[in-house]
Amino acid sequence: MVKNMMKKITPLGALSITTAILCGIWAYVAGVAGLISWAGFAGCTTYFASGEHGIVGMRKTLFPNLLGVLLGMILINLSAIFPLFGELGIWCGIITFVMCMSSNFKLFDFCPGIFMGCFTTFAANGQWKGLVLALVIGAFLGIACDYSGMWLYKAIRKE
Repeated sequence: MVKNMMKKITPLGALSITTAILCGIWAYVAGVAGLISWAGFAGCTTYFASGEHGIVGMRKTLFPNLLGVLLGMILINLSAIFPLFGELGIWCGIITFVMCMSSNFKLFDFCPGIFMGCFTTFAANGQWKGLVLALVIGAFLGIACDYSGMWLYKAIRKE
């Protein structure tokens, strides 16, 4: 019975199983290590949202996320130096423009990834070091989920 059920599994089903296992492990390890677990999920989500796989998916995750963190920190610091411009939304408008225009460059061509990096910077209260580490680990979590899902599907279908 179990064998018949396993033969009916879809690629999405296999991906769901391995993603659940790996994300559960990440949540536990992040908690024990004092890492920002939700930021790791943001990196993983960016990987899958990019629509790409493997090294291309990693590139579309890492570079835009990290640029977004940088731009988020610039926005936080400009708002601290010139608070009136921050209150008026001027810095937000300028940084948003820069984020959108940055997507014209190959390294940063996944604009939602830039925005993900930027807004996670605000959510992390500007604690960029821990955020960057968790986003990078999250990108690797994404590729691990992706590849392990493909592996499980192929292993099940082989019989």
